[in-house]
Amino acid sequence: MALAPKFAGQRFSVASAPVLHTLELYLDYVCPYSLKMFNTMYTSVFPLIREKYSSKVQVIFRQQIQPWHPSSTLVHEAGVAVLKLQPAKFWDFSKALFDDSKSFYDVNVVHETRNKTYERLAKIGAKVGIDEQELFKLLRIDDKPASDGSLNTGNAVTNDLKVLVKMNRMQGVHVTPTVVFDGVIDNSISSSFTPDQWAEWLEKNVA
Repeated sequence: MALAPKFAGQRFSVASAPVLHTLELYLDYVCPYSLKMFNTMYTSVFPLIREKYSSKVQVIFRQQIQPWHPSSTLVHEAGVAVLKLQPAKFWDFSKALFDDSKSFYDVNVVHETRNKTYERLAKIGAKVGIDEQELFKLLRIDDKPASDGSLNTGNAVTNDLKVLVKMNRMQGVHVTPTVVFDGVIDNSISSSFTPDQWAEWLEKNVA
């Protein structure tokens, strides 16, 4: 599936020209299995792609909101805000967010206001060099009605988030993580894939 220019930060690619293959990772920031896959990808698979497959493979992070975790929407909004502010920081922000993801699990946010959660997310952005105040400004929700009386005002990333949700629904993805290779879901890839298993899979599937 195509990637709109405004979401270009979700792409990891070493090549300056089009590549042969695309790995799409449907991940949720508050899913422990997504955490496992992301960490292996970020720390082990990316270096392997740089070394052996730089002209052949690109990786796209597809943000998959899992609505049974209410905070899932909020953390993914932060990812979208980073794409608007500093798209080149998206993967580094995602790593920092995954590192602290348990603090956004259900039991840890149940007594927290929405804007307080956004404040914590903005602080994570600051750790990777994103302006904390600008990030929070995109995320915060006003506690007063809009000028037209609307009470569902959303925030500055709501419309972009709707696009991402629509794209994922078109693919019918449910489980996280889900991996799509060249447009086809590959259920053989597990969140528990080790670096060696990824190396074997790439050797077998990348032309």
